[in-house]
Amino acid sequence: MEPIKLDILAIGAHPDDVELSCSGTLIKEKSLGKKIGVLDLTRGELGSRGSADIRDKEAANAAKVMNLDVRENLGFKDGFFTNDEHHQMEIVRVIRKYRPEIVLCNAIDDRHPDHAKGSNLASVSCFLSGLLRIETFLNGKKQDHWRPKHVYHYIQWKDIEPDFVVDISGFIDQKLEAVMAYESQFYKAGDEGPKTPINSENFLQSIKYRAANLGRLTGSNYAEGFTVERYPAINSLFDLK
Repeated sequence: MEPIKLDILAIGAHPDDVELSCSGTLIKEKSLGKKIGVLDLTRGELGSRGSADIRDKEAANAAKVMNLDVRENLGFKDGFFTNDEHHQMEIVRVIRKYRPEIVLCNAIDDRHPDHAKGSNLASVSCFLSGLLRIETFLNGKKQDHWRPKHVYHYIQWKDIEPDFVVDISGFIDQKLEAVMAYESQFYKAGDEGPKTPINSENFLQSIKYRAANLGRLTGSNYAEGFTVERYPAINSLFDLK
């Protein structure tokens, strides 16, 4: 059976990266009939809270909330994966498998070093996936080359200035539900587990107030921001909101 063709593939270094940063956009596009998938690079096994097995279950629950068509995890080594041929080829196989038009990936610079590494690794892999002379196989069958039309980077811990934003008004509650599917990771009153930067009440609130602020600045209720690798083009000034 031929794998499903995706419109958007969001790639994250860890389970919950996508939910925190661009799940509102994915949920909105899914509501508009697009095919949506997520590729997690690691299982987040170095996280101070929860475990890899727990996060596997949480990722599956978040996938249901977002109504994803596909979710895969490559099982790279959390904290220690590198931007080398082995890791690039693994991602190339997935890109050629699902043939996304758009790839969303980690922030280009962030507090967690895996985020910048994952950002560059995904971007390089998208380029390599389009090269004819790189051969990959799926179930014994040679894959066709495929390069996504666009690679955009979502925003994570740092307040990077976006190049454009997506209006997610009407989808903020579902985004927050997807985030809170990771019960082991985020703030809960009375919780006595290890304290981490993303486990504070302030961080949990920041997910909504960042989206609200981007919305305020662009004339909507809530928005998510992205940076680009090349200038975006429009057909008409009237395409801009």
